[in-house]
Amino acid sequence: MTGPRIDPAAAIGAVHLTVSDLERSVGFYRDRIGFGVSTREGPVARFRASGDARDLLALTEVPGARRVPRATGLYHFAILVPSRHDLALALRHLSEAGQRFAGFSDHLVSESLYLADPDGNGIEIYRDRPRGEWPRDADGSFTLGNLPLDLDGLIGELGDEGTGGWRALPSGTRIGHVHLQVADVKAAEAFYTDVIGMDVTARYGPSASFIAAGGYHHHVGINTWASLGASPPPPGSAGLGHFEIAVSSEAERDRIADRVARAGAKIEEGSGGIQTRDPSGNGIALVAAIGGA
Repeated sequence: MTGPRIDPAAAIGAVHLTVSDLERSVGFYRDRIGFGVSTREGPVARFRASGDARDLLALTEVPGARRVPRATGLYHFAILVPSRHDLALALRHLSEAGQRFAGFSDHLVSESLYLADPDGNGIEIYRDRPRGEWPRDADGSFTLGNLPLDLDGLIGELGDEGTGGWRALPSGTRIGHVHLQVADVKAAEAFYTDVIGMDVTARYGPSASFIAAGGYHHHVGINTWASLGASPPPPGSAGLGHFEIAVSSEAERDRIADRVARAGAKIEEGSGGIQTRDPSGNGIALVAAIGGA
């Protein structure tokens, strides 16, 4: 790709979701997923990992909110835990709690569990393999496989540990990536690469692309598997409010915002950062947050 590139330390910050029943969702994200509640005020609750200072998830209640089929928006957001052992603890905890899974995958660069929250918002919990083990195709892009996950091997990480090892998402957990439903892959890819300044790291034919900063396998996934030509859901629908792209300085944030404005996208400034939308209407907040991973 040519043109200005985003800060290589850029990462995904907090994900903001709309839910229909805050009490139910707080219980799910606290007790099932393992987030700690950092603040709760009115219709909004915020969450972070154990012992950490940065919020990773925010929920806003809109009573009666529903997910809209065949719309752009969230495919899933992905919670990256620090180790395979942590992923094994999460698998055992969720299984013992009776959680229904949507799937399990070995992506070669990572290992993943898939599930959904009570409103149907997709969630991935995953661990990365060491970067030196990430395979590449002949053209240099990452090989993102979709193989069956070795569940026995994963649980075997726990050895003879008893059932009390899981407490919550551990310190160092972060949002590794977001995967979005878009109306047009080419338009979305051009926005995240030419305007935001990330790089394409892999493609699945014409229907999906994976995009990242700093050589990561992907910070943003985009696909049209259930959203080709679709419109954004109406305001107040359950699903994605916006997600944060965190960079290491206000100057870098402002440079990206300037590119977004020059590309013709609407820009709004607020306490949550500089907000805009991609060509499919997915909300983004550009934030300056030192120490992004």
